[in-house]
Amino acid sequence: MKKTVKKKLLSYFYIFSLGVLSSFSLPPYNFFFINFFTFSALFIFFVKQRFSLSKKEYFLNGWVFGFGYFMSGLYWITISLTFDQEFKILIPFVFFLIPLFLGIFYGLATYFFNYFKKFSNISLVLAFSGLISILEYLRGNILSGFPWNLISFSFSDFSYLLQTLSLIGTYSFNLLCLTLFILPSIFYLRKNKYDIYFIVSFGLLLISGIIFGHMKLDQSKGATFMSNNFIIKIISPKIGIERFYNTENEQEILESLIKLSKPNKEVKTIFVWPEGVFNSTELKNLKKYQDVFKEKFSNKHLIIFGINNSVDKKTFNSLAVVNSNLDVIEFYNKNNLVPFGEFLPLETSLKSLGMKTITNFYNSYSAGEKREIINLQKHDFDISFLPLICYEIIYSGQISKKYNYDLIINISEDGWFGKSIGPHQHFAHSIFRSIEEGKSIIRSTNNGTSALIDPFGQVSKISESTYEGVIEINQIKNPKKTFFSKHGNNMFFYFIAIYISLIFFLKTNREIK
Repeated sequence: MKKTVKKKLLSYFYIFSLGVLSSFSLPPYNFFFINFFTFSALFIFFVKQRFSLSKKEYFLNGWVFGFGYFMSGLYWITISLTFDQEFKILIPFVFFLIPLFLGIFYGLATYFFNYFKKFSNISLVLAFSGLISILEYLRGNILSGFPWNLISFSFSDFSYLLQTLSLIGTYSFNLLCLTLFILPSIFYLRKNKYDIYFIVSFGLLLISGIIFGHMKLDQSKGATFMSNNFIIKIISPKIGIERFYNTENEQEILESLIKLSKPNKEVKTIFVWPEGVFNSTELKNLKKYQDVFKEKFSNKHLIIFGINNSVDKKTFNSLAVVNSNLDVIEFYNKNNLVPFGEFLPLETSLKSLGMKTITNFYNSYSAGEKREIINLQKHDFDISFLPLICYEIIYSGQISKKYNYDLIINISEDGWFGKSIGPHQHFAHSIFRSIEEGKSIIRSTNNGTSALIDPFGQVSKISESTYEGVIEINQIKNPKKTFFSKHGNNMFFYFIAIYISLIFFLKTNREIK
């Protein structure tokens, strides 16, 4: 009995370790090659024991893998709880509970894998990668969605391969990545020549993707630029996150931002400041700084920044566009809020247990109803943009159903997560969105990575999180309409349909008796 328990514990530790190791394939490490070992080893574990594992054990082993993967890859979430004494007691719970919850999606994937255990090797590979990718899609879409740390982000540094995102999007790419990482297991498990044919076929698909990426990046060198008679300045300050708990230093922060911006009254300029630069003033009270803005800026300037916006007893996390007179000419209320950070799920029940949000003085924000394109042409700036605040950049295929805008502006505050791996992971999403949508992305963040990313996911200009700085932009590449921007996540369902067809076709021909 003791030997059996010890054997099971060692088995769970092995699976847990595979999950932890896989997390190092993600940004900022990007050791993608680890996944060829970890996912192949995980797949072999299930295949070799497929007839001896119970349904419960199928689920538990997948859950343990997911727990290790997310615990190691998302530990940085707990850093946001270190700035307030009241939240520090929650650190051990958050450290374990969030990965335990997210691990359920891997557990469900391996649970359903049990129903394919009599299929051929190739069908098993397709079923295993297909089930994980489907559950990852659900993770990114149900409730408020949390599509963070998809395994496809391990290729964040591979510009050539990433160009396929413009055709198929992140979730389809994630499906193909999972299949790719499991392929080495076929050499160990192979039963016949058809298994090798499958590896060769998938290898050719991979080579085709890389060739396509080379061609697309070669085309990018000849891309035309938007014609404009103004410059854009991305302001990247390094203001301590403690400012949220000290409302008396707001003017000092404002003055430091203006000093960093160095406005020239004769040069037509759009200034992009980060999210939440005002820690106590709301949009309706912004005029109290009118004299400061009139003195430093001119009618040739527009300023974009994040600020709270209260309307009818609701508070929104907003992006505002103002002129030198501090007239609010455009604004956008954030649609996708961060659970527990910006709103409390099941608020009535959880508040009674003493739980509260980290930001907005412990009160939940309200979500904006829709995301509209902001067009600045009527304000004498020939440019339009899609506004995204912080977390909203992570949603593949969901940022807009329209394409008639010039670029994406994403403002963020990454200081909640210190100098951890979190801000690096956040930035990787921006690269994926730019390629998917074929749009340049302007990203301004405090204590994070600010950058200009072109429509091909290439970082043209960057300001790292360890420094304050200014990025001055004189030219932006014209947007390139992509196949994915037209079809969105329908592409993922097409791929799943192909996988299902192959699974059952190959199972019929070479079923294990």
